[in-house]
Amino acid sequence: MPASPSSFRLRWQGVVIAVLTIALVWWFAHSLDWSDVWEAMTQAHMGLIVLTIAVTVQTYILRALRWQLLLAPLGRARFGPAFRTTVIGFTATFLLPGRVGEVLRPYLMARESGFSAAAAFATIVVERVLDLATVILLFACFLIVTPIDVGPEVKFGGLAATLVCIAALGVMVASAGHPERLARWSGRLTRLLPARAQAAVGGLVQTFVEGLAVMRRPAGLIGAGVLSVLLWLSIALGIWATSRALDLTFAFSGSFLVVMFLVVGVAMPTPAGVGGFHAMYQLAVTRFFLAPPDRAAAAAIVLHALSFVPISILGLAFMARDGLTLGGLRRMKSNAEAEEGRATGT
Repeated sequence: MPASPSSFRLRWQGVVIAVLTIALVWWFAHSLDWSDVWEAMTQAHMGLIVLTIAVTVQTYILRALRWQLLLAPLGRARFGPAFRTTVIGFTATFLLPGRVGEVLRPYLMARESGFSAAAAFATIVVERVLDLATVILLFACFLIVTPIDVGPEVKFGGLAATLVCIAALGVMVASAGHPERLARWSGRLTRLLPARAQAAVGGLVQTFVEGLAVMRRPAGLIGAGVLSVLLWLSIALGIWATSRALDLTFAFSGSFLVVMFLVVGVAMPTPAGVGGFHAMYQLAVTRFFLAPPDRAAAAAIVLHALSFVPISILGLAFMARDGLTLGGLRRMKSNAEAEEGRATGT
């Protein structure tokens, strides 16, 4: 029996991810002195390591609180389910290919709490916009306060991106009360595109409009923005504490620069960001803070482990309690994507 196009595509996707992971790990590891890396890891300051673990858990608490606020207009969104599904969703993203958790998290929450699946999916769009805007704003703060010469092009690009994000957030706030206007405006623009592009762009815009419909209360959006800043400051604190634990000393604001690099690293579709996370951290701290490459590599390995392992263990525990397995989550993804397709009209 011939393989279906979807299974063929999945196999090739797996091959591409495997090749990319191997290439990134090789780029990160090929020139290291592993005896020096191990020595640096064994000399890490345990008090700061424990602090990083606590900060990592705090970060997911803040994620759940923010999501709870975004879901509030849909009905009563309890913290317990929001936290549990957030942790399970990120665990699935860490351990399974294809960023499964980004689809499963709102699907599980909608199923458990009785929310509209379309609206639950749309809140993830709002989350992503808030995350991007916050990361760029923190990067702009780094550019303003740092004595490091990062070059005029980098400063100009960071400040320009900040202005764009501020404008985008302003549009979100202004459109929250009247999402139908944005839908009509975008519909006029998409008429200029080919039919297939119209469908794709139209689906994305419709999802975004659903998110704005959920956020008809500007106060809620502002509150979510404040939690986004606290969330990314928590992530930056974890980066700074781990770096200090391995005797890499730079100002706390320097972690805002490292965050930008790590966002690029984890965007690469490798399991739990393996390779990309490590390489981007090492590049940032060696290029801008003159860290020794082997010690930077040790800090990257420790930071990656502290960022992903504790939450994955907690997520697997939640899954066991709920009778879920990784295989079951993969099968559930097809149902979730069907719900998302109906939500976006694609």
